[in-house]
Amino acid sequence: MTSSASATASFPVTATQTPRLGPLAGSLIDAFLVVRGETERRAAPLSPEDQVIQSMPDASPTKWHRAHTTWFFEQFVLGAHCRGYQPFHPDYAFLFNSYYVSAGPRHTRGERGLITRPGMADITAYRRHVDEAVVDFLGRADVATLEAVAPLVEVGLNHEQQHQELMLTDILHAFAQNPTAPAYDPSWRFPVPASRGEDWISLPEGIHTVGHAGDGYHFDNERPAHRALVGPVKLARNLVTNAEWLAFMADGSYRTATLWLMDGFAAASREGWQAPGHWYEVEGEWRIMTLGGLQPVDPDAPVCHVSYYEADAFARWSGKHLPTEMEWEVAARANQLHDAFGIVWQWTRSAYSPYPGYRATEGALGEYNGKFMVNQLVLRGSSLATPADHSRVTYRNFFYPHHRWQFTGLRLADYV
Repeated sequence: MTSSASATASFPVTATQTPRLGPLAGSLIDAFLVVRGETERRAAPLSPEDQVIQSMPDASPTKWHRAHTTWFFEQFVLGAHCRGYQPFHPDYAFLFNSYYVSAGPRHTRGERGLITRPGMADITAYRRHVDEAVVDFLGRADVATLEAVAPLVEVGLNHEQQHQELMLTDILHAFAQNPTAPAYDPSWRFPVPASRGEDWISLPEGIHTVGHAGDGYHFDNERPAHRALVGPVKLARNLVTNAEWLAFMADGSYRTATLWLMDGFAAASREGWQAPGHWYEVEGEWRIMTLGGLQPVDPDAPVCHVSYYEADAFARWSGKHLPTEMEWEVAARANQLHDAFGIVWQWTRSAYSPYPGYRATEGALGEYNGKFMVNQLVLRGSSLATPADHSRVTYRNFFYPHHRWQFTGLRLADYV
């Protein structure tokens, strides 16, 4: 699900139409078209009806994801830097802003699925209009302007890649509500995990540099790089599997209050959790709703769609705990973790909070990460839905502890 389709498959604008581009303009346009094309590739299997549904307030319709990522470029690149640019439609900023208070009023998040109009074809026209305007603007801009807007384009592309992942997790949640269990991609299969090998990696006590350093792309919440005391601790090389989770379930652990945080047990009781998200018991056998439809639970596959509360309870049941994000990063930097990327995001027991010396980006884009640094937990790695070039060892994903519609799993840690 992570390969990139040709951008020209969906849109007629290509970098080859402006042959006199300089290297910076050309690279920006190429990257822009590839990412924008990948969004359309992921949306292509979905009908207009599929694209309008919002199955819960935390999810968004595919149509909205396509429009919101387009508004981002229209607002922060074209609107702010392209002289004379007129917005495609006067209502779209209100409909497709997400949480950028500084950028103006916005439609209620939990009611995005009520917006049947503009329709899917209108959003396709919106994307094409903005794509053509961005390519034209970048192709004509002087070097000083390109250097000024390049960071904004880069943020916008990484932002869109985040929404590409959400498009898959959100439509999977919607399809999971359908009693016919439709498949997004009938040929989809869960990624094959690595050979298990040795079970544990030991990290002796030491001071390590964590966080992003250097010039490569990163979000502001990954900086500044700083020193942290880690260890002594052992981390599981392998992700927790469905077979291990089935043993946890068979032991009555969803009903054992002593294994759970109080809020977690309340959530499990209130929501009737008996298994991970998207698991269903059919004629005495557990099945899981996947992007390929309803499939038997593979005991050897890593467990996914578990909340932080469930992950923490499983760790207690195992006599272990979850790693901190610093422990995870140190082990991952040493290439000691199997399946650290590309299968499931892994819960850590670290609160999502600012690194020492953190400063949010100035302006509206400062709302991107910093204002969410409370009441959420950090996940590390990446998932099967994450675009292939959107992973790095310093990436800090974050969700509320009850969330489990994402591809979220875990690995264990233990005191030495």
